[in-house]
Amino acid sequence: VQEDFDVLEFYRMCWTLCYRKNIHHQRLIISDNDAFKVWCIFNFLSEDKYPLVIVFEEVEYFLRKLMEAMGMGWCEERFTDYRTKQSTKSWLNVWELIELVGVTYFSKDIDRQILSMCINEVFSELILNILKQGYMMKKGHKRKNWTERWFVLRPTSLSYYVCEDLTEKKGDIVLDQSCCVESLLDKDGKKCLFIIKCIDKSFEISASDKKKKQEWIQAIQMCIQLLRLGLLSPHRDALLRRRELRQKQQLEQEDLAERMKNLQAANEAKQRQLEDMRMKMEEATAKAALEELRRKKKQSDLQDRYRLDLEREKMVRQEMEEQMAQKSSELEQYLQRVRELEDMYHRLEDALEDERQAKQDEEAMRKLQARLLEEEAAKRAELEQIYLKQQRELSQTEAEKEELIAEQLAKERELQAASQQLDRLEKERQGALEQYQEVSKKLERAANKTKTWKDKVAKHEGLVRLIQPGHKGPQRITNWGLASFTDIELEQRKKTWQEKKNQGAQAQ
Repeated sequence: VQEDFDVLEFYRMCWTLCYRKNIHHQRLIISDNDAFKVWCIFNFLSEDKYPLVIVFEEVEYFLRKLMEAMGMGWCEERFTDYRTKQSTKSWLNVWELIELVGVTYFSKDIDRQILSMCINEVFSELILNILKQGYMMKKGHKRKNWTERWFVLRPTSLSYYVCEDLTEKKGDIVLDQSCCVESLLDKDGKKCLFIIKCIDKSFEISASDKKKKQEWIQAIQMCIQLLRLGLLSPHRDALLRRRELRQKQQLEQEDLAERMKNLQAANEAKQRQLEDMRMKMEEATAKAALEELRRKKKQSDLQDRYRLDLEREKMVRQEMEEQMAQKSSELEQYLQRVRELEDMYHRLEDALEDERQAKQDEEAMRKLQARLLEEEAAKRAELEQIYLKQQRELSQTEAEKEELIAEQLAKERELQAASQQLDRLEKERQGALEQYQEVSKKLERAANKTKTWKDKVAKHEGLVRLIQPGHKGPQRITNWGLASFTDIELEQRKKTWQEKKNQGAQAQ
């Protein structure tokens, strides 16, 4: 690897070779360029072994950076839920990380441009080692004028450009252990001033506000302090510290697992000893139980003999009680039969009375139905007469309606014919007017030609004389052209047009 080797170009070439077959563009809410930046961040944060994977601690670090860039708070529960769903493994590959950022973790409601800007900011910080960037005013060394520049702070230098696209670089302020940064009082109409003192030069810079000024001073002081400690890349050093801490925790967990294993073995040995003691106790208990069984057997034999005597006495007593109960049940059955016969007699009397009442009700209902049928027949006849009367009135109304419609149609046809005739007369009038205008133009041209000819003759013969004004009354041209007509024809046309107009008004 040579000194001018461009790592980003190498990353870009590797990305071009592998991303097309592994990324689903329809699902991602980020662009290919943002996915490439996430890919580069994955290469930076991944473990130093193949295949490359990123542990969940580094995923959390990356997501926290994104949320801080967005100005949003970190949601521990949301990340814990996602990690719980991925309980089968403790790491992600690069495509799963891109899908997490572009599909899963950030919802579709978030602005894509904001997400792209935040990814670019984290990429600049972690990959390009840009600790801070922004516009500030810088004082020149020769002309002492103030110029706005885009400043980019890296661990070893503060570069300034014409604008934020970083295409035209104007210079570098090289930071080393001997540099220092100090705040200045406002002067020359400039506020929020501070100065960077190096070995050979000093640079006066003006921030936009006091907050920005303090942030820049703290960031530059942190870079100088890291240089004094010999730390050139703070993010890589932090990554190595996190990795060492994870390795230390892993060793502690392995040590703890080994100790737990030893404790388990000791516990199993104690369990075996306790099992042997339990078996001895069971043998002693079995012997004691056997003795107890023998004693209980003797006692039970005596109890069985006494119980048999008691059972014989109980059986004799039960036989006597059963005979008494049988006699009592026979007497109860006889009395129950007598009560049932009395109830049956009363029910039969009630049934006969209900039957007589039902026959009387049936007769009354029959008479009522006959009267209702007669009334219904009378109503039906009356309704039929009303229906016939309505039918006659409806037929008469329909005939009148048809006559009115026919009259209306005739009037509409007459009105349409009058409108057509009026349109035709209007077209004839327009044609006559156009011919009249054309003839007027021809006469005017002929008069102009005649006047010109007379002027030439008079000039040639010396007979120029004054021209007297003619009659100022309206001039009407008749018998000129194909569309001309006489006064009599004009009067006849006016009369015909007036009659048609009156007929149209009457029809309306």
